[in-house]
Amino acid sequence: MDSADPPPRRPVRSYVLRGGRMGSGQQRALAELGPRFVLPYTAKPVDLGAVFGRSAPHIVEIGFGMGDATAVVAAAMPQCDFLGVEVHEAGVGALLRRIDAGALTNLRIVRHDAVEVLRDMIAPATLAGIHLWFPDPWHKKRHHKRRLVQPAFAQLAATRLAPGGYLHCATDWQPYGEQMLAVLAAEPLLANTAAAYAPRPAWRPATKFERRGVALGHGVWDLLFRRRGDGDGDHDCNRDHDSGPAAPSSR
Repeated sequence: MDSADPPPRRPVRSYVLRGGRMGSGQQRALAELGPRFVLPYTAKPVDLGAVFGRSAPHIVEIGFGMGDATAVVAAAMPQCDFLGVEVHEAGVGALLRRIDAGALTNLRIVRHDAVEVLRDMIAPATLAGIHLWFPDPWHKKRHHKRRLVQPAFAQLAATRLAPGGYLHCATDWQPYGEQMLAVLAAEPLLANTAAAYAPRPAWRPATKFERRGVALGHGVWDLLFRRRGDGDGDHDCNRDHDSGPAAPSSR
């Protein structure tokens, strides 16, 4: 008698969905602005040029939290279009409110798993950049498998970047920074722009998680890698990261 095939293994997620209370403003933003600014997940590449109605460099931000830094960067780089990916509904609602308050037309949101968004919705070699700022470090050793930056993610992210496109990670947890550096340095499609960690670009705003970590006495580690190959200057929002738009004070 043939045995039944085992059930497929559940993928290891880099996040846990937690129920949280949504404010009335966030609920209203989801209802009123969601249909315009939130893209449904789809298992096929999306034409971002058609979504934004223009030809511009595209940057994906993974796990934007409540969207404060995302809105600042999008406002400072109107020449670029941003796709924010977040799984928590409250954060989506909060960013929608910021989009409305800032009249931002160059920002859209997908509420879905970031790995699946990159894999399915983003065509290969099309992104100018990917931002991964202060992802959950999953401190306990038994949870390290949940960390997003693993070899498979590095390869996926690299394939979605256009030649010359950048992957910018930041963390306030040194052991995770060390893992990020090792994993990204081992990806053949990526080249480090620094000897190890990169100076913090002036244009990167401080995030809520960063400020919390600094208040606890943590350091901050930035990593800036580029997709190998000759890039097209028109494909990049901020080729010279040291001269990008200045970040506002975190105070």
